[in-house]
Amino acid sequence: MWFIYKLTLRQLSGRWRLLITLLLTALPVVMGVIRSLVEDGPPDAEFQTGVVGMLVGVIMPLVVLAIASAAFTNEIEDRTLANLTLTPIPRWKIIVPKLLGAISVAAPMIATSALIAGYFIYEGDVKAILSTTVGAVVGVVLYSTVFTWAGIMTTRAIGFGLLYVFLWEVMLSGIVPGVRFLSLNHYSVSVMRAIDERRFTGEDMLSSGVAVGASFGVLVIFLLLSIRRLRRMDVP
Repeated sequence: MWFIYKLTLRQLSGRWRLLITLLLTALPVVMGVIRSLVEDGPPDAEFQTGVVGMLVGVIMPLVVLAIASAAFTNEIEDRTLANLTLTPIPRWKIIVPKLLGAISVAAPMIATSALIAGYFIYEGDVKAILSTTVGAVVGVVLYSTVFTWAGIMTTRAIGFGLLYVFLWEVMLSGIVPGVRFLSLNHYSVSVMRAIDERRFTGEDMLSSGVAVGASFGVLVIFLLLSIRRLRRMDVP
């Protein structure tokens, strides 16, 4: 497992992939810094919601998609997945380190962005910063699980992920209230609310217990689906 984990880290840490993701995660920080320099008063609630919404609703899933979907697509395209599947180890010992590798690459960038941006937009409010950071990391874990599964299901995982993010998470969840209860972004924000109810309010938010339970359910279900897929797929 340790060898697969290190191999995954090396595969997902390409220069151009990291550069693009770092630029994306820097946007909320830049917005927070500019806002604090240009205007004297504290950021209003609309600005705070907008920056956090951009981070967890758009930037986070795109960054995780770029990283997690490549955990298996590189192996499939390079025809090296057979080398792993022929080894006498359980399939979960391949899936888990792959998933952990994707999380290990994406989570530090998203957490750092949430931490620094939160410092500026919440003016050093520790509880608000903590809630934003923890919720963002939860989102990274959930999206990584789903997009790792997508990467082993199809070589067009990027297209699937983009459709999911913009069609389901951005468009439909904003129009159809019920869709939010099947939204990874909604789970992430609900975790933020569970930590800091002052900053994150809304009648459609999930309770802390439901948000944690739903997040755990997504993690387990898609982890099992990935293991099942690896057991049954024809490896070239």
